[in-house]
Order: sequence, then C-alpha cells, then structure tokens
Amino acid sequence: MSINVHSAATPSQGGAGGRFPSLREALWCAFGLALWLIVTALFIGFRPEHTVMAVLIFCLFYFDARSRRLVIALLPFFVFGISYDWMNIVPNYEVNPVDTAGLYNAEKALFGINTAAGVLTPNEYFAIHHCAVADFFAGIFYLCWVPLPIIFGLYLYFSRRTEGYIRFALVFLLTNLIGFAIYYIHPAAPPWYVASHGFDVFTGTPGEVAGLGRFDELTGLNIFDGLYARNSNVFAAVPSLHSAYTLVAFIYALLCHAPKGWKIILGVVTAGIWCTAVYSSHHYIIDVTLGILTALAATALFELILMKIRPFARFVAGYARYVAIPAKSTSAS
Repeated sequence: MSINVHSAATPSQGGAGGRFPSLREALWCAFGLALWLIVTALFIGFRPEHTVMAVLIFCLFYFDARSRRLVIALLPFFVFGISYDWMNIVPNYEVNPVDTAGLYNAEKALFGINTAAGVLTPNEYFAIHHCAVADFFAGIFYLCWVPLPIIFGLYLYFSRRTEGYIRFALVFLLTNLIGFAIYYIHPAAPPWYVASHGFDVFTGTPGEVAGLGRFDELTGLNIFDGLYARNSNVFAAVPSLHSAYTLVAFIYALLCHAPKGWKIILGVVTAGIWCTAVYSSHHYIIDVTLGILTALAATALFELILMKIRPFARFVAGYARYVAIPAKSTSAS
C-alpha cells in the first residue's frame, strides 16, 4: 500500500482560493474560535497561550488565501491540541478506577530483571543504572514527540504531497482520539508515580519529570520541568502516545515515498522515544507496546476501512483539493 504523491491536488475554485474568506468560511471560523474560547474559559481557565493561539489563527485565516489554506490544513492538529486540553474538563480518574498495582505487577512478571536486590521492573533498573550520554539523548528524543511529526507534516504539505499530508494528519488525530478513549476506559499510573507514591491514588498529584530531570540538570535548561509541572492528569500512561506519534509519521514517510533522510530521522527518533519512555520511567514496556499497536490500528482503520468508504474517500480528496497549494504559483489566485 502506498500513496501516489505525484497526482498533486488542484485547489478548489473559490473558497480557500479567494483573497478573502467567503461569508460562510468567515462565520465558521468565528464560530469555531468562539466555541473553543468560551468552553475553555468556563471549564478550564484561560492561559496566555490560548489568547496567542486564537489571535494567530484569526490573523492567518483572514490574511490571505495561502495562510488560510494552511490554517485549514492544520485543523487536525488544532483539534488534537484542543481535545487534549479539554480532557481536563472531566478527568479520567473520575470515570473509572486507576490501575496502579495491576500494571506494575504485570510489567514485573513479563519483563522483570533479576538483580541482587530482587526482581526490578526495567524502569526501576534504569533509575539505578543510567549515564549522562543516555540522559542527554533521552531528552533530545522526547522533545521530538510532537514537533517532529508536525514538521514532517508541513514538509508533506509544502512539497505538494497534499493528499498524503491530509491522510497523515487525520491518522495522527485518529490515533489520539483512540488513545484518549482508552485513557478513560483504563486510567493507569505511570512508573514514576508508583515509585514516588506507591499504589494509592492521589488525584491531585502534579506531573513529574522523572528520569527526564537528568536532562534538565545536564543542560541547565529546565525544559521538562516546565512541561510536566503543568500536566494536570498523570493517570494517562496506557497507551503511550509518545510512542505512537513519530511512528505514524514514519509510516507515512514510507507510504508517501518521502526522501531517505526523513525515513532515517523518523525511524531513529521513533526507536529512541520507545527506549526513552522506559528509560526515563514515564512508561512501562506494556504502555509502549500498546502505543505502537494504537498507531498501527489507527492507520489500518483509516487506510483499509475508512478510505474504502466512498463518501469518506471523497471527503479526504475534497479536503486535499481545498487546501492544496496551486501547482504553478504559491500566490493566491
């Protein structure tokens, strides 16, 4: 299975091709932004980045046809970010019991390492046995988990692999939605939580950098400390979506016949993230495995089932035509 990237989509007439948005487009944009901001303000609370993002989307949407096409093309990633944020409205630990001991004991039974101190999970083993070089690369790999797939997606888009980009972006979103659903079906504590708090559930526990703190100490950047201090729901370890994102990008690098450099970068980073997830005590091997399976399941569901449904396939093709960069010029028609 591969995607023909040489049949570049042609932008649709009118709509995103005009200098200014149509009335319908303008109303949909205003409605979407208003709904997002109102729900966020009422149930989560405004943060500075919400305002920045809303202003940026608004300006890009109304500036010209090129920036408007880009905003609409990036919509799956915006929906991903909003969905992740909105999970704070109803935390998953309020829906189902949190798995702490069961997951830990399963990991130890399946992947336990015999030591003089007894059987340890791989996370416990690496918490004792680590080195500066591994700590540094662990931080580098983990910083790539969302930015690299987005950068790859932008590469596909601006290289006019438009339908390949749309498929990738939609599968990225579908992977997240499946993962988020599992978070609610089976809330689970990460390894660092068990190491710090045992098997009891404390719902107000803030996020923790765990082994990634060694990267912060090594570099003096405190990047992960800032990121994980704002994680309000720590019981979302299964599946490991960290392990899924760059895998989806790697799959579409193959399907879209991306240059060899992209395949190598995405392959190396994907394997590095899998190892880092365990090495840094953010995920069990079980979590990583389920994250991989989530990415594969989302891709198979999209490509082998949804794309065989004609109305859905027409929607994808229409979406690609709507946001495609003109073949002869990148200027607005």
